[in-house]
Amino acid sequence: MSRQRKRKGEPITGWINLFKPVDMTSTQAVAIIKRLYNADKAGHGGTLDPLADGILPIALGQATKTVQWAMDSHKEYIFTIRWGISTASQDAEGEVTATSDVRPDRAAVEAALKNYIGTIRQVPPKFSAIKVAGERAYDLAREGEAFELEAREVDVHAASVIGMPDADHTVIHVVSGKGFYVRAMARDLAHDLGAEGYISQLRRNRVGAFGAQAAVSIEDLEALKEDKPGLMAKLQPLHAVLSGMPQVQVSAHDAANIRQGRSVILLPHVVEQWREGRKDEDDRVALALAGDDAVALGEVRAGQFEPVRVFAG
Repeated sequence: MSRQRKRKGEPITGWINLFKPVDMTSTQAVAIIKRLYNADKAGHGGTLDPLADGILPIALGQATKTVQWAMDSHKEYIFTIRWGISTASQDAEGEVTATSDVRPDRAAVEAALKNYIGTIRQVPPKFSAIKVAGERAYDLAREGEAFELEAREVDVHAASVIGMPDADHTVIHVVSGKGFYVRAMARDLAHDLGAEGYISQLRRNRVGAFGAQAAVSIEDLEALKEDKPGLMAKLQPLHAVLSGMPQVQVSAHDAANIRQGRSVILLPHVVEQWREGRKDEDDRVALALAGDDAVALGEVRAGQFEPVRVFAG
């Protein structure tokens, strides 16, 4: 008697702009969405700390091929620093490592923040998912192992104080590039100001094209679990994460050829529209669409579209 093959789920493709709650890991959130949609593949567009809430874009099916674009996109955070206490993890969960009576005023924090705008070098927190000799840094930190992480370049596009409810707390808004750690900024700001501080509240308001205003909660989706059309209506298209990429429109016939890995000739007006959509004249990248369906990522060269990463139809 042959064994029945285990069902792997349905080939559902798209993005969920999820507003993750506090006290849930990114991995747990992905598992819940995958179950709700009975999807064959799922992944997220950049880890969000369990103690943080906010935007966690989740890719289903073919959209998992575009996860890197979410990870590389600009991110927007609003966070609160609690002055007077530092913790091992730079958040409320960690062990207290130091205390201080220093309470920086708004002007001092605003002045210090100016040094963080631009391309800066930042040492990631030891309680992070970075691998050290094959081990996760947070595992080594929890075990009390001695190790150091190397500084890396990160981009900070904007940083400002947006609130100071009392002397113990400062609320900060930041727009950053990939690889930036809010907890590391809090640690370094406190050091610069001769103070102690940790992140008492953290929210990610935006990841690229995915913002808080259009986000859905797990409760929203759970309420639709018996309503397949309603659930599907919450999905954003595969190319939602590629909204800023120059596009080329192709016919259904050309789409079939592209999905076979073949290059296709583009009409002159399509090439011209692609040129107008570029931000850099040396950039050859393009997203091929057949109507509203994403066909492939590739390059435009000598009037042809050459596929690099193909999406199943």
